[in-house]
Amino acid sequence: MDYHHQLLFLLQEPSTKRSKLLTRVTSLASLLPPVKTTPLKRIGQTLQRSISFRNDTKVSNPSSSMTATRVSTATAPATKRRDSKLWSETFDVRLGATQPLSPKEIKRQEAIFELAQGEQDLVEDLKLAKKAYHDPMLKLSIMTEHELNQIFGTLESLIPLHEDLVSRLREARKPDGSTEHVGHILTDWLPCLSSYTSYCSNQVKAKPLLDQKKQDRRVQDFLQRCLQSPFSRKLDLWNFLDIPRSRLVKYPLLLREILKHTPNDHPDRQHLDEAMLVVQSVVADINRRTGESECQYYKDRLLYTEDGQRDELIDRSRTLSCHGELKNNRGLKLHVFLFQDVLVITRSISLNDQPVSYQLCRQPIPIRQLDLEDLLDGEMRVGGSIRGAFSNNERTKNFFRVTYRTGGPLQSHCFQASDAFNKQQWINCIRQAKEAAALTGDQPPETGIYCKCMYGFTIFYEIYMCHMTCGSNSG
Repeated sequence: MDYHHQLLFLLQEPSTKRSKLLTRVTSLASLLPPVKTTPLKRIGQTLQRSISFRNDTKVSNPSSSMTATRVSTATAPATKRRDSKLWSETFDVRLGATQPLSPKEIKRQEAIFELAQGEQDLVEDLKLAKKAYHDPMLKLSIMTEHELNQIFGTLESLIPLHEDLVSRLREARKPDGSTEHVGHILTDWLPCLSSYTSYCSNQVKAKPLLDQKKQDRRVQDFLQRCLQSPFSRKLDLWNFLDIPRSRLVKYPLLLREILKHTPNDHPDRQHLDEAMLVVQSVVADINRRTGESECQYYKDRLLYTEDGQRDELIDRSRTLSCHGELKNNRGLKLHVFLFQDVLVITRSISLNDQPVSYQLCRQPIPIRQLDLEDLLDGEMRVGGSIRGAFSNNERTKNFFRVTYRTGGPLQSHCFQASDAFNKQQWINCIRQAKEAAALTGDQPPETGIYCKCMYGFTIFYEIYMCHMTCGSNSG
């Protein structure tokens, strides 16, 4: 069988279709008290509004291009959503409670069901990623085993982890489809999420390698065929690899939703409160460790043209606040990194089909000695153009200036962001870095103190991570 026939055979839609749970039974009206209530919402819809995921997710502004430390920015074709199902569609009235269900209890059951259904979907997607992408590419030698291990990381080990939770939630479900207690299950299971640390940390390296491999025509052809196949739901490979991270960020929100509809005197309440503390701690730790891995990755990609450019502040940095493309006042594209104690100005370069490296083109600027100035639109001189009303065009918008004096003449750098949103993100990050530096004195700050934005693989729980994509322009 030649390559193309093998490929067609291997890309036949994997059998991951879900069997119907319980058929929709008679109306819930008999169990509802005569109270007017607002329509029920899928928690997933609420979550989608609360958090944006990129395949590299974008933060708040769809046009943003700043890579903030923990958000993503790749675009993907419009995805084909799974069929939605509500808990009320699976509830069997004939086996259910004889007492009316309050609107609050129904919402609680919907929240628990959303958690369980999401776990089942996750297991299916993880299996699909292995069966439809990893295994065929290995069998057809589209990528080497080493490359696939680097890209997929520990994804396969996550499958039994989530299968375990699916099984526990299924066992806790009553014959009528309702669930009374989940808190003890989650309190016991959630610490297992610590195994995500290695997976999320690996994504920092996996994404650049996958982007590099996409330049290979065989890889490109295979991934395009997958994208056009029904099983992919128009999600590309990185979407599937990023699904575990996006699921991780949902746990605190799902738990919060269950808690919201669980009365204080409910026997499950205490366990749910404990589970919330556990998941917040686990996610914060994963974020911290992933941030350190991401920071180290970019420090390793820096190229120094002069020995004097090496700076202890870079070496001791453990967090990366944000980074991304900016332009200077001559329109030259730069890639700027804001580490916890130092601003580093570079040019991105590609060497021998290797992941992108970043060559320093200016002396690193210590945050404590940096002054920041927000420039009004039209205030900046650009390529010989005159100031004021005559230069109020796109070329003179979204600039800010950083200045630095070190015993010699004043150094000034003007940076142009891609839009007003990214400009404000940069300004916010630099201000927060200066505040953190002032608070810590000469000591390096604790990791994660002001970590607001990093390279879009790990957008975690909104409080702990805000991986924004710095797509600004420097000068």
